[in-house]
Amino acid sequence: MLTVISPAKTLDYETPPHIEQYTQPRFLSNSAELINVLDTLSVQGVAELMKLSDKLASLNVARYNSWPTKLTSENAKQAVLAFKGDVYTGLDAATLSEDQLSYAQQHLRILSGLYGVLRPLDLMYPYRLEMGTKLATPRGTNLYQFWDLQLTESLNEELSQDDHPTIINLASNEYFKAIKPKALNARIVTPVFKDWKSGQYKIISFYAKKARGLMARYILENQINEPNGLKNFDYEGYRFAEPMSEGDAWVFIRDHEE
Repeated sequence: MLTVISPAKTLDYETPPHIEQYTQPRFLSNSAELINVLDTLSVQGVAELMKLSDKLASLNVARYNSWPTKLTSENAKQAVLAFKGDVYTGLDAATLSEDQLSYAQQHLRILSGLYGVLRPLDLMYPYRLEMGTKLATPRGTNLYQFWDLQLTESLNEELSQDDHPTIINLASNEYFKAIKPKALNARIVTPVFKDWKSGQYKIISFYAKKARGLMARYILENQINEPNGLKNFDYEGYRFAEPMSEGDAWVFIRDHEE
């Protein structure tokens, strides 16, 4: 069973990692292709493409221009510790033990516009490139065409030895669109998180993002390796709502916002 999550726009390269172990991303040659394209863009071009301020565009152009030929612990950081944001607030990877991070390395994957698929301990140089960016490359007009079936095939390869291959989809729609369900040789279980507000249960973006991270942490802390184990998820007041669930879209609800 593999759990997939999205990356985050916010990064933290100031806080030192609490572990020394790291690995190299699988699709670095593909990343280099994208950097070669990005490196041709001006600050204004990046600002328009990604809808960024001039300040942020300048920062990312500088990153593209200084892209290292080799990722090391001196110029990069383990991905799961580098990303910040709502999902990663819930995951709180900085407080996971080495054993839990080792389990994460085998069972958690981060989808990325630049890196394709990252394992938690893969080194990552800071970047900004969302999966939905319409970046034209020799492979097509956007990143979905650039990655095509590569990410799906990568997940298939990792799940090929499982008796009941399953993906727990805790990624956003933007990122999971990079996976081709019809080509994926696995069951896809998609948790949906709803909070009580104004007389009904509804998806509230901020809480739902954090809940995805909370569930990822729940999986790692309890070393859950089959989907039904998710139904006991109870972090921060959530509970499984079977009557509201349909098929493999499993709804988890919470009565009080926290």
